[in-house]
Amino acid sequence: MMAERQTDAAFETTGSKWLQPVSDQLGFPLDQVNFLACQLFALAAAFWFRLYLSPRHANPLVRHAVATLLGVAFLIFCFGWYSTHILTVVVTSYVIIVKADIDSVHRYSMVTAMGFLTVCQVSRVIIFNYGILSTDFSGPLMIVTQKITTLAFQLHDGTCKKSEQLTPEQELHAIKVKPSLIEYLSYNLNFLSVLVGPCSNYKDYIDFIEGRHVSQRLRQHSGTCNGQNGYDKTPNPSPLNAVCQKLLVCCGCMLFFLTVTRSLPITYNVDPHFVSHAPFLTRLTYAFFSIQAARPKFYFAWTLADAVNNAAGYGFMGMDENGKPSWDLIRNLNIMGIETATSFKTFIDNWNIQTGIWLKTVCYDRAPKHRLALTFILSALWHGVYPGYYFTFITAIPITMAARAIRKSVRHNFLSSTDLKLFYDILTWVATQLAICYTVMPFLLLAVEPTLVYYRSMYFHVHIISILAAIGLHQKHKARDPSATTKTHSAQCQPVHSNNNDKVD
Repeated sequence: MMAERQTDAAFETTGSKWLQPVSDQLGFPLDQVNFLACQLFALAAAFWFRLYLSPRHANPLVRHAVATLLGVAFLIFCFGWYSTHILTVVVTSYVIIVKADIDSVHRYSMVTAMGFLTVCQVSRVIIFNYGILSTDFSGPLMIVTQKITTLAFQLHDGTCKKSEQLTPEQELHAIKVKPSLIEYLSYNLNFLSVLVGPCSNYKDYIDFIEGRHVSQRLRQHSGTCNGQNGYDKTPNPSPLNAVCQKLLVCCGCMLFFLTVTRSLPITYNVDPHFVSHAPFLTRLTYAFFSIQAARPKFYFAWTLADAVNNAAGYGFMGMDENGKPSWDLIRNLNIMGIETATSFKTFIDNWNIQTGIWLKTVCYDRAPKHRLALTFILSALWHGVYPGYYFTFITAIPITMAARAIRKSVRHNFLSSTDLKLFYDILTWVATQLAICYTVMPFLLLAVEPTLVYYRSMYFHVHIISILAAIGLHQKHKARDPSATTKTHSAQCQPVHSNNNDKVD
């Protein structure tokens, strides 16, 4: 009876029921159908927005209004009355921006946005019973939380700090003037990123709306642009090729999901019969392939969101080393970097890139001490309150320490020849992918009981190996180099690097 009720609930939604026949025909949950329909509509609207509501044809107020109204419509269509949660926190945060003491606006905004998100995350666990709905309102709320806090900290930088108190990156993105209501609503609720992100810098978004986004980067590249009235009269590079390439990736991910992912359910890793009867290597192999198969749904959502932004003319990064336009300014992942990662750091560098940049922007760069620990805590709170999330973050700590220690101790022995280096790369790729699989499994299982079942079925082997390696190699380095403790501490406090921005996730 419980399983039947959960199956029925999985096909319900708090939003529109207009596409229920499509959901029934395809066998997909209605919330997923609504989400996909909105994103495809957003893709078409983005082309229209770029071609017919460009800065040459429409003033910024019209562009802000259209982007906001479409975004709000998507929220209502997908989440119904639950969209009021998102609208409430955005409006409340704007009141804070306008009324609060500018010296404390970043603190008030962080407490309000993160507090509201946490309350909603707790409610999500209670109401939806460990997230039966796969695309509920908490996803857009998480994105809005990033935007609210990013803007608040950058506004504080621009109005309360001197240039010498800021890093070059903070000075670049500092906001000197409070946004108007329509600018604030547009930044947080625009249809390009309201459902799945990514979060971007406020000044980049305003440059896009007002027509400076591409011309400024072309000017940085060539120094020959002579813009006028906020935009360059030279034709902007077309994003069509980038959009088509990203849509092809989406098609491949969708095909993989339909043919492979659905045949390798994550929950089978904790199936009692499978755990008790399958050999260890069989369980390990299934865990590896089921985690690999779970990634394309993230690839699909993030790549489609990137394509939507690019189709509207947003996300231009500049000209690459070959003189071709790059549209990867706000991309959220690098699939090749993820799939070929030979270290934990490389994997994290290329996964959920914009969230990592947000964590660096609002926490890592600003915490007076214990920066790494505070950043991990913020990341865990932002993701939600499911126990599986915290198992993942806690497990990642000794694995990260062990990976650094092993690399420092072993890697130099394999650099003397190409063959040895290739062997090292293959070995570290296998180790990294298996460690990632072990680490993120609780993130997908969510609850305590299945997580412990999985860990017991794996004999806690990654925990044991990583802790022993971290302790043993740390002692070895300490005995060999009295300054190793200082160096190790310094290295551990360095965030990983991504998209020319450091990040920790």
